[in-house]
Amino acid sequence: MSVEAYTNPDFGWHEKLIFLLVTFLGLAFCVMIIAGATKLSVTLSKKEEKEKRLSFYEKTHNRVQRFYEMIIAGTSVMSFSCSYVIINHIYDLVQARGTDSETLLSLVAIWESSRDFVLLLLICLSCVLNTILDKLIIPLKKASKEEKASVRMLAMFYVIIILIWLNNIGDSSEYSPVMIYYLGLMVGRFVYFDASFKDFLNALKNLFHNLYLLILGLALSGALCGYGFGKEYFLERNYYIVGAFYAHLFLLIGVFVLHHSHILHLFVRNPEPKKTKKKKRSKHRDDPQDDDAEEYPEDLSEEYPYDLPEIPEAPETIHPFDD
Repeated sequence: MSVEAYTNPDFGWHEKLIFLLVTFLGLAFCVMIIAGATKLSVTLSKKEEKEKRLSFYEKTHNRVQRFYEMIIAGTSVMSFSCSYVIINHIYDLVQARGTDSETLLSLVAIWESSRDFVLLLLICLSCVLNTILDKLIIPLKKASKEEKASVRMLAMFYVIIILIWLNNIGDSSEYSPVMIYYLGLMVGRFVYFDASFKDFLNALKNLFHNLYLLILGLALSGALCGYGFGKEYFLERNYYIVGAFYAHLFLLIGVFVLHHSHILHLFVRNPEPKKTKKKKRSKHRDDPQDDDAEEYPEDLSEEYPYDLPEIPEAPETIHPFDD
């Protein structure tokens, strides 16, 4: 097996540019929906006009970056699913046809004896990929750590829905082990050893607040997958999940360009002006008047708060030739 077995030779650079343009349009449409919904909620709130503008700026950038985090986390989790499908496919082909390659035989032996550990390793690698994308490549600073954690948890549910849909449309691959792992991680996120009922309700509350991001992400990725398979950019023989992973890679490129180009700042600007720092006076100034003004202040009472002693007046002198 080779990489070309999972790609489409007809999906050239011209078709990739078209698909990337469609991806940009889809992302821009989702960002407009988020900004419009935020504008409506802020307008209906009982705040002053200045507070409304500031609230619209902060909430829009925060929600858009959470939507970006949904795409990043979804792509990272999708990479684990796609890796599992490809490895399992290679394993089935080797078992059915046989091979003389020692590398493939050793990989098949590892997969047969340590499949669960390999799956666990792939999950850890997907978490590392998510951290690298989130911290280094696409740093999202408007969203807090708690918000990112909630969105990442929601991304697992996002991928589970995609896998359930792939099973329903008759994809020949088996996704049950992957879904069991994801469900186990989600249950562990909700219910852990020292968790209280209040923590459980708080996790559900955060999940509900980000539910609209899940709907937007599923609608956008579903539209792109439908467009890609309809134009035959993605092939059904490569499994539908491989095409879905390609669509998420293009989404990741679109998020990278939109985030680093700061296009959103052109439409949603900060209403508060930036505070300019006061320039420090240099020790060597060219203007001697400034030096005199600083060395001899006009108001000596501020420089010398204590009372100065009074100087007695000189006695009047008498000349001998005066009458």
